[in-house]
Amino acid sequence: MGGTMIINGRPVAFTDEKNVLAVIHKAGIDMPTLCYYSELSTYGACRMCVVEDSKGRINSSCSMEPADGLEIRTNTAKLLRYRQMIIELLLAAHDCNCTICGKSGSCRLQMLAHHYGVRRVRFTDTRERLPEDTSSYSVVRNPNKCILCGDCVRVCSEIQGMGILDFVHRGSEARVRPAFDEDLINTKCISCGQCAAVCPTNAIRIKRHIADVWAAIFDPKKRVVAQIAPAVRVALGERFGLEPGANSVGKIVSALRAMGFDHVADTTLGADFTVMEEAAEFMDRLKNGGTFPMYTSCCPAWVKYCENSDPELLEHLSTCRSPMSMFSPVIKKYYEQMENDGRETINVAIMPCTAKKMEAARKEFTRDGVPETNYVLTTQELVEMINESGLSFDSLEDYAPDMPLGLGSGAGVIFGATGGVAEAVVRRCVNDNKQYLSSQKIELTAVRGFDSVKEAALTIDGTEIKLAVVHGLRNAQKLIASVRAGECFYHLIEVMACPGGCVGGAGQPYGLTGVKKERAQGLYTADKMSGIRSSDENPIITYLYDQVVKDQAHEMLHVHYHA
Repeated sequence: MGGTMIINGRPVAFTDEKNVLAVIHKAGIDMPTLCYYSELSTYGACRMCVVEDSKGRINSSCSMEPADGLEIRTNTAKLLRYRQMIIELLLAAHDCNCTICGKSGSCRLQMLAHHYGVRRVRFTDTRERLPEDTSSYSVVRNPNKCILCGDCVRVCSEIQGMGILDFVHRGSEARVRPAFDEDLINTKCISCGQCAAVCPTNAIRIKRHIADVWAAIFDPKKRVVAQIAPAVRVALGERFGLEPGANSVGKIVSALRAMGFDHVADTTLGADFTVMEEAAEFMDRLKNGGTFPMYTSCCPAWVKYCENSDPELLEHLSTCRSPMSMFSPVIKKYYEQMENDGRETINVAIMPCTAKKMEAARKEFTRDGVPETNYVLTTQELVEMINESGLSFDSLEDYAPDMPLGLGSGAGVIFGATGGVAEAVVRRCVNDNKQYLSSQKIELTAVRGFDSVKEAALTIDGTEIKLAVVHGLRNAQKLIASVRAGECFYHLIEVMACPGGCVGGAGQPYGLTGVKKERAQGLYTADKMSGIRSSDENPIITYLYDQVVKDQAHEMLHVHYHA
């Protein structure tokens, strides 16, 4: 059904918009919001998107249904006073240390205060100041900055199916916290960071390691090597005016070198290692009656979910490390062999994901007590470092990563999009069985796209193989339940905790589905432009297996997780 609304005296047609707010946006009017995300349920807590109807009544546009003939105004004297009062009350209960706040400049509460001319706060904050929760490896929670918008609560429950955070108490005593006020490290939090991604005020923020990386760069006794994840290259440029999906890896490499990194590698090559090992494991299971379905293990948040919440899945989990954790020991050993100058190799991974910080800290990925990945920087942290360096990112020349650790295949590049891991593994398995692949047939388009669950079937070595790809942990939980109930069967299931896969990781500049699709398309374009489309065709892989990995493949490239 559809109709016509009257917005600010102008008729605006609507069709299937789910609320009045969507119709207002359709009319080209920017409405203030603090708690509204189109991909989450409507909550209506902040009351910033209020409108006034023809009878002078005020309602939240996010919770109003469009109606034919409905007449509203979005900007009246009453609405202005209303919004100013809401902002003033929010500021009164908010830790306003904006000068040193990491969200300053991008905080929506700060922007709304400026926009609506709120220059003073007449009320005193009488609430007890609470300590920050710094227990998580990936995020920091500051309850004193929380404005009770509920964004973190809904994304954790509705998208990830975890329910780690919720409201407690009522009225002026209301807070958002984990059950029993536990620190995050003591909950079943998977460190996905999606709560930090949607938080408008820095009440939950990414744990930063920028100072540690600068200290390493300035230490002459250290050799600092950066590795760049595939998804970073199609998102970082957004913060410097580039279009979403634009491949800025050349400028990223240039920026890293200008900042003082000694070498720059490409985690796409690490993804090629993962393809080789995971395809070999899959074919071994297929030929020898192994455990099916086999779940991918590239996403550390998904692995953490298996360990914490569903340990029965661990026997189905691939033993392969993630591309970052495979590549890190290879990087260190390579430079120790090639540059025997006494310097310590510091491995810095530039990742789209906050859970990678937790993964890097795992004891399984240490050598002699030292992490194989010394530090993980998110895309957003690298943006901060580029700004701190005074570099004009968009005017930097493009440079390629250092050889030989900078050459990856197109199959490795698409790891950053949901479905990319499954497609890359299939390319390797089909190639390994000597089946001819044209440049078109090498693309398994059935597992591409942003449907919550995607399926594909193909024949390998005379056996029909069924694949499934799922992204968003709540969707994964539903799929797992269907598999257990016998409603469906798959040989291989790719799981990514974040919606859209790594392109939608919480360490990326925040973007809704449309932006994530453009980032994914940027990766598929890079794949098409690559001269090497399948991981087994990458000559650097053979070289590193022979010269670096040698007989340590299991130790360097595999891991066994435990509940």
